[in-house]
Amino acid sequence: MARILVVDDESLIRRAITRILGSEGYQVVTASDGTEALRYAGDTAFDLALVDYDMPGRDGLWTLSSLREIQPGCIRVLMTGRTDFPIVVEAVNRGEVLRVLQKPFEPARLREVVRDAFGAVKRMEAIRLAQQRAVEESERAVLEECLYSDHFQLALQAIVRAETNEVFAYECLLRSTHPVLDGPVAILRMAERSNMLHELGNLVAQRAAAYFEKIREEIHLFVNLHPDQLAEPGLLVQSLTPLLPYAHRCVLEITERSRLRGIDEWEMAIEKLQSAGFAIAVDDLGAGYNALSILADLQPKFIKIDMSIVRNCDTELRKQRLVDLLAKFSDATGASMVAEGVETEAEAAVLRKCGAHLLQGYLFHKPTIGIPGNLSVVAG
Repeated sequence: MARILVVDDESLIRRAITRILGSEGYQVVTASDGTEALRYAGDTAFDLALVDYDMPGRDGLWTLSSLREIQPGCIRVLMTGRTDFPIVVEAVNRGEVLRVLQKPFEPARLREVVRDAFGAVKRMEAIRLAQQRAVEESERAVLEECLYSDHFQLALQAIVRAETNEVFAYECLLRSTHPVLDGPVAILRMAERSNMLHELGNLVAQRAAAYFEKIREEIHLFVNLHPDQLAEPGLLVQSLTPLLPYAHRCVLEITERSRLRGIDEWEMAIEKLQSAGFAIAVDDLGAGYNALSILADLQPKFIKIDMSIVRNCDTELRKQRLVDLLAKFSDATGASMVAEGVETEAEAAVLRKCGAHLLQGYLFHKPTIGIPGNLSVVAG
């Protein structure tokens, strides 16, 4: 049964309320002032607070306002003997008070106000859930409209060997012409909210597999993998079924790796992917998240350094030192370092000098829909 906090400086009223509500099956805790009430609220969760306005020291509105900060879910009812009280109306409008109980009151009126307060909260929660379901259904419909149409596409951007500019791989990038979901971030966030990441992953796998059938045998594809997909290893492998025949040429690039530690099954998922023949790449190394500790567990074949490090590396010595360090780290772990976001030949020259294995960026190739002329060498 619900637990109710009663706050009133008059002991007779506290006892009367305890007797009335106790006979209804409620568990009642009483306090003589706001300070005592908040002390109780710091240790015990209450479903409803029934607080008198006129008390020595801090009044009932202060008590209810403070209680709202401690326990936002507690229903707040103010008791008052005043009949014309604008400040109470204002408190109700602000949401600090749900109901007002006029004093003096009959037992039946007390029971009615408490029951009505609980009922109002249930009704509001039902409305909130219905609205939430309506929003979720609407978002899911928009996402499906985007994904299962010509609006949804994969663009390819070349990743070249640093020394020769020979195309080593293409990265698959989400693109959309949908009027609402017009970019990869919008698609990903709605897929997260709609619990459709695996459906999105399967569609990406289908599109990527179609590219594999058209590009040369020695070319790899980098396909982005959302970390939340790792939470269900079996479902993840199932969603990647179209790519299994090409696993030896497919690199799964894990984005937002900072979230991995909160996913229980991610290590098992990585093992399944590697057992299936997929290579693993980690994205945006150096972008503000300390990923070195997790690299030992991921054992990636490719490490992509963030474009914030690449940008202007030809003029900033500290960035050159960092690139050099990351290249040595990659060599030591048997991984290939990919520098992404390369836009100038000066940046590319420094990256080559520092030991980058692969380069990616507008200097070499802008993302294109479809096979980009089946290029073998991209001019920088």
